[in-house]
Amino acid sequence: MVQDTAIEVYNASTGKTEKVARVVKTDAEWRKILTPEQFDVTRKKGTEKPFSKQCAIPSSGKGIYQCVGCGTDLFAYGNKFESGTGWPSFFDPVSPLNVIAEDDRAYGMHRTEVLCARCGAHLGHVFDDGPPPTGKRYCINTVALKLKS
Repeated sequence: MVQDTAIEVYNASTGKTEKVARVVKTDAEWRKILTPEQFDVTRKKGTEKPFSKQCAIPSSGKGIYQCVGCGTDLFAYGNKFESGTGWPSFFDPVSPLNVIAEDDRAYGMHRTEVLCARCGAHLGHVFDDGPPPTGKRYCINTVALKLKS
């Protein structure tokens, strides 16, 4: 990932794009702000066990899931659906500016990895077996997200 000093992301609260500084930290700095499991998943490309976590549900029925590492808006609660896979699934991010998709050939598989555009956190993977309107299934680790309602 290119280490530019600033990128444009979409702010779901204002409905506008804004220029923000990339978040770049050492492993030691990340360990100070993330739990061991969050660090393993977001910084070391780990995964949580399916059905092991409960994704926060906003009491209002509206909310934005943000990156646990940098607070970038990633997915709207309204785009969440039950996929039966054991991980939170979304059919679309709040904006393509806020996530990066990269080729992932780890473990003898070919998948598309989803990363936070601002801090590079590993979020999960995206597949082409989701519901309309996009046909996408963003399969995201619960520990990579925090809910802003």
